[in-house]
Amino acid sequence: MKVLIAGLLTTVIVLNSCKEQPKAQKQVTQETNKEMVKDFRVPESWVDNRVSKAKAKLEKTEAGKIVWAAMEAHGGLKNWYGNGALAFRFNYQPLSGSTQRDSYQVLDVWRNRAVHTSATDPSAKYGWDGETAWVQAKDSTAFAYDTKFWALTPLYLMGHPFVLDGEGVILELLPETTYKNKANDVVKVTFEAGTGDAPDDYYILQFDKETHELTATRYIVSYPEYFKDGGHNPEKFMEVGELVDVSGVLLPKELKTHWTTKEGTQGEYITQIDITDMHFVKDIGEDFFAVPENATLIE
Repeated sequence: MKVLIAGLLTTVIVLNSCKEQPKAQKQVTQETNKEMVKDFRVPESWVDNRVSKAKAKLEKTEAGKIVWAAMEAHGGLKNWYGNGALAFRFNYQPLSGSTQRDSYQVLDVWRNRAVHTSATDPSAKYGWDGETAWVQAKDSTAFAYDTKFWALTPLYLMGHPFVLDGEGVILELLPETTYKNKANDVVKVTFEAGTGDAPDDYYILQFDKETHELTATRYIVSYPEYFKDGGHNPEKFMEVGELVDVSGVLLPKELKTHWTTKEGTQGEYITQIDITDMHFVKDIGEDFFAVPENATLIE
């Protein structure tokens, strides 16, 4: 949806604040960073602090309480951030026959980084190191789509409600709706100006009122590289498929995208997304998310 993870702004603020800390405290932070990279798990104290802040913030509003309940129902922020990097295959298949996007990927959900590997050519890769987008492929047509945009797009399609814990996120409670004969709570998500690369995006999330699990997402894409004069695509309605347990975290194994009707329901079925091979990984090297030496940088 966007090259953005609003929730990770908190991490940036924490890291920037280290510049003002006393020398001894800086040393502790540096040692902690080394520990964090060693087995790719964020220190538990960091996770606990972030979870505590997210809970305190979200429980101030009715919309926030619904999102927090959903986070808990899906396994909790502590598991989401504490399990390591998230790996999976994401196969985005437009039914119109337009460009398919199929890759194995590893996402650092804490630091906003990603590495994708083509599902058909293991030598073709692209990624985002937190600051720079890159591509590494012998064939320039290996990825016939905007890889910078797609580096983190899968996270914003499958990572709700966990991606809503940070700064710049605005939540609005909307009237309840009925979906598949069940009552659903509805929360609209928008972003403060200057948040990420596409702050005009929005999401309308539906949660089962009893289980608090995510059932559907309505959203728009306003990525400036696609819409240079402003604006966005028509709203889409995405059905959330069966949730599966991935080390204690509930994630969807498929998503079905439709155009949204005037009534706010699913209309024409346009895209099938299969999400497989989901697991968390800890045994990756320090330089895993770094830009490869022979990669092409993407502006």
